[in-house]
Amino acid sequence: MLLSTKWDFRLCRFLFTTWSLLFSFTPAPKADVPANSESASWSQRSSLAIDSLQSWYDEQTGLYKTTGWWNSANALTTLADYSRVTGSREFDSVFRNTLSAAQKTSPGFINRFYDDEGWWALAWIDEYDITHDQQYLKAAESIFADMASGWDDTCSGGIWWSKDRKYKNAIANELFLSVAAELAVRAKTTQSRSQYLSWAKREWLWFSHSGMINADHLINDGLDSNCTNNHQQTWTYNQGVAIGGLAELYKADHDSSLLSEAHVIATATLSSPTLIDKHGILHEPCEPNCGGDGSQFKGIFVRNLLSLDEAAPQSDYEKFIDTNANSIWAGAQPPDYHFGLIWAAPSGEVNASTQSSALDVLVAATAISKRNGRASLHK
Repeated sequence: MLLSTKWDFRLCRFLFTTWSLLFSFTPAPKADVPANSESASWSQRSSLAIDSLQSWYDEQTGLYKTTGWWNSANALTTLADYSRVTGSREFDSVFRNTLSAAQKTSPGFINRFYDDEGWWALAWIDEYDITHDQQYLKAAESIFADMASGWDDTCSGGIWWSKDRKYKNAIANELFLSVAAELAVRAKTTQSRSQYLSWAKREWLWFSHSGMINADHLINDGLDSNCTNNHQQTWTYNQGVAIGGLAELYKADHDSSLLSEAHVIATATLSSPTLIDKHGILHEPCEPNCGGDGSQFKGIFVRNLLSLDEAAPQSDYEKFIDTNANSIWAGAQPPDYHFGLIWAAPSGEVNASTQSSALDVLVAATAISKRNGRASLHK
């Protein structure tokens, strides 16, 4: 009886081993999908476009050829957002180089324009989030201190656009709000957090009552000499930086009304016939001739719309990003994969500014696809 049991066990083990060999093999991994194929993910597509963006990067200056000082800060932010979304660390050396080399142009990233300073502060906060290197956070804190010196009682508050102190406008104050809120979230001490949060709340209280937000819930360019809305253009980046700043302030303050305010501005933007065409594509009012500044605006809007969507997801925002990402990619041609000013054919002029602006959309599409557990958003 014992002998029979032993042989039964051996027979079972033999049969199990044979079955394992026949049926339990590991399939060979599938070949990587080429980044330029129709089924490539947004991450792969972004990588191709990032390579093109970096072809304009100048190691000597730490800036991007074919575009300006503040645009280079935005290009660096695009690079940082790509790194954050994909988990890449391949551009850490670019961040270090720019922190050093670009100060040959403006030491401490301080110049005559408070909005320029705000763009650089946001870029360094993004770099800090990726690297956790304190030198980036310290750079942003130093820049913010200079921006805060631009606040006075003219028009009951707010910071000036430039150190000439002749114009109080939306973008400088929106950036002041955003930088203050982001520093409040990242502050290392209770005291510094309280200081940054106080500035952010003070800015929003002033801005929301300044008159720059018009009856259509869109933000005009600034205030006139009588401290009233000057009714100048509702640039896309004015809408974007406001909603991004509110989303960040919500993280610091947990006041749900801030998200409600941001959603109102975002919805007004996506409903505007002057900014959105019948196909759902975002346009700048200056197209097709936007000069060196307007070419950057749309990407800034989408980047900040993503920030709002991360704080409070909305399917309409994700559909909008998907639609624009597909339209941008449809116009990209190998081997350069350059993106122009206009996000629908014909795409128009191409430079580092237009490339980084459109890349903001592809990076946003990458972030959403990863968050939703899909390889890509495109159809």
